[in-house]
Amino acid sequence: MTASHNRASLPVREPAYAKLNLILHVGRPRTDGLHPICSIFASLDLADELHVRPGGTTADEVECEGVAGPNLAAAAAAAFRAEVPSLPPLHVSIDKRIPIAAGLGGGSADAAAALRAANRIAGDPLDAARLREIAATLGSDVPSQVDPGHALVSGTGELVEPIGLPALAVVLVPQAEGLSTAEVYSQLDRMEGWRERLDPDALRALLDSNPATWEGAFENDLQPAALALRPELAAVIDGLRAAGAFAAGVSGSGPTCFGLFADRSVAGATADAFAGAVVTSLRER
Repeated sequence: MTASHNRASLPVREPAYAKLNLILHVGRPRTDGLHPICSIFASLDLADELHVRPGGTTADEVECEGVAGPNLAAAAAAAFRAEVPSLPPLHVSIDKRIPIAAGLGGGSADAAAALRAANRIAGDPLDAARLREIAATLGSDVPSQVDPGHALVSGTGELVEPIGLPALAVVLVPQAEGLSTAEVYSQLDRMEGWRERLDPDALRALLDSNPATWEGAFENDLQPAALALRPELAAVIDGLRAAGAFAAGVSGSGPTCFGLFADRSVAGATADAFAGAVVTSLRER
């Protein structure tokens, strides 16, 4: 029996890490409707967990409590199989810990984890670069999560440059009601809130600066659009800053707000003041 057959017979467990948009610059929409971006993605300790095994049916099955309708992990399995037809039908069970529709990339992280698991079950026929190419067909946040870590992400999400970030505590304040990414981008277009030019070098230079000076530089071009749709989020951001966060804002398209803290005990005390808040950390790699 070959090693690949051994791999295929075993369940595969893959973590799917949440990501935080520390900075998100958005360009004018292209002719295909997609917006180019330039963003710093921070990888968080907070993670879903996927359990993937060959299924006993003729179609992929995905179980994920709290997620109704089509799941991006199923689309990932199908996209992988289009490249590697020998992949058997998969059963995917997702332990969901990342809030849903929260601007934390949970669905994208699950899809990337499903690609990694499918690759292992198939005997690792594809390298990371090819997996990222497949991931780019699934969504702009998926390629960066194929090898999850802190990254400078550009293009429409397909250009991923690993970066380093300092060890910081993070307070996440999710909301009971999610916010559609498509809605937020539509609002951005109505406000014409995009940039004519994106500059990755400016973001690289910021990484070499003192984190205590980051507040003014942490721009999220989707934040004004998110606040226009959900104005109550402004009070959450103000509360995080008042508690001592040296940077605070909306993550991605929202509605989750975040605050960065150098002291985890201060972060913990701050989280106690916000209903449903979660304390996590930037991942160490």
